[in-house]
Amino acid sequence: MENYDDDPARPVSVATMRWDELFADIESQLEHELDLERQGIAAEEERLRLARIALRDRVLAMGRVDPVALVLDDGSLLALRVESAGRDWIAGRADAGAASRAVVVPLVAVAAVVPAGGQLELGLGASSEEALPELTARLGLGFVLRDLCRRRAGVELRTRIGTVHGTIDRVARDHLDLAEHDAGEARRDAVVRRIRLVPFDTILCVRA
Repeated sequence: MENYDDDPARPVSVATMRWDELFADIESQLEHELDLERQGIAAEEERLRLARIALRDRVLAMGRVDPVALVLDDGSLLALRVESAGRDWIAGRADAGAASRAVVVPLVAVAAVVPAGGQLELGLGASSEEALPELTARLGLGFVLRDLCRRRAGVELRTRIGTVHGTIDRVARDHLDLAEHDAGEARRDAVVRRIRLVPFDTILCVRA
């Protein structure tokens, strides 16, 4: 009968097996630590990405397909299909009975945004670099109001103290002059009731 205990190769085989197990264990630990490091880097990159996204970018991403619900400073709800945005405003279309009207909303007038369905995920996926062309992103509310003034378009101006109709006569640095008249009327001296100076920071939205 052979005596395997006297086999000189056996201790070498056992030692080799133990080294293999040790190396496998070290490799497994290193892979686990690398996975944790990669997860940490990915989490930090996501935190940095979110830190660069503005409310404007998220609203723009959420409201391009379906209207997004905006709660304005007076507590009213505005469902807006967002089409454009600038430095301190967003614009789009809102249903007004059977018609759809263009609306401009200063971002400071937005008290809350209430996403529905998959809008939250769409907003979280927004990119600050891709959301808007660089030039458009720099345009302020005054630029949009001056365009409405130039067009002599009748507007509905909602402010924190109420709603008025009229035509924007001029736009200054931080306020506008509104010639008040009935909705649907063309701006003529005979129909203008008064001129109202309205600070930008009191405006909730402008419907054109």
